[in-house]
Amino acid sequence: MPLPPLTVFDVETTGLDPYRGHRIIEIAGVRIENGIILEDRPFSSLIQPEREIPWEARRVNGISDDDVRNAPTIMTVLPQFLEFAGGSILMAHNAQFDHSFLQAEKEFCWGYLDLPEILCTMRLSQSLFPTGYHNLDALAQRFNLPPPDNRHRALPDVLQTAKLLLKMLDRGKISSMDELRRRAGMTVNIARRGA
Repeated sequence: MPLPPLTVFDVETTGLDPYRGHRIIEIAGVRIENGIILEDRPFSSLIQPEREIPWEARRVNGISDDDVRNAPTIMTVLPQFLEFAGGSILMAHNAQFDHSFLQAEKEFCWGYLDLPEILCTMRLSQSLFPTGYHNLDALAQRFNLPPPDNRHRALPDVLQTAKLLLKMLDRGKISSMDELRRRAGMTVNIARRGA
C-alpha cells in the first residue's frame, strides 16, 4: 500500500516550553502527495501570541512584536492549518516539540480540535543513520542540499524538511505506513529541539 498524503509542518515560538506560557508565533506546512512536494500550495501564517516575544526568540527566528501585531490568533489559525492538513499524516522535525505546542495551543481553541497522527523526521533520520547528528543542517549536508534562505522561519524549514524526508524515504526504501510508523514514531520526552 503506498504512503498516504503527508503534511510536513513547523512552528516558530516565543520559547521552548508551552507549559510555561510560551506560544506559537508562526506555523507553516506543505503537503506531499504521491511523492511530490506541493510547493506552490503551502500553508503559512504568523500568529498573534497575545504576549511579548522575548529577545531570545527574536534572535533565533527574527520575528518581532511588530510582525505579529495584526496577525490572527491561534484560535483562527490552528483550525485553518488542520483543515489544510486534512486527510494526511503530519510530520515534523523533532515532532515532540511541535506536538507539545499544538497540544497546548488547542486549549485556546476551546479544546474541541483533534490532532491527527504526527510522525518525526528526526526519529526517521536516527533510524536510518545511527551515528552522527540529526538536525536539519546536518541532514542537508548528508544529502548535499544547500541550506535554505531564512533558516529558522517556518516555511523555509518546512520546505527543507520535506525535501529531506523524500530523500530519507528513498534511502530507507520506505513505502508502507507500517514501516514509516516504526521508523518515525514518536517517543515521549524528547526534551530538546533538534531542528
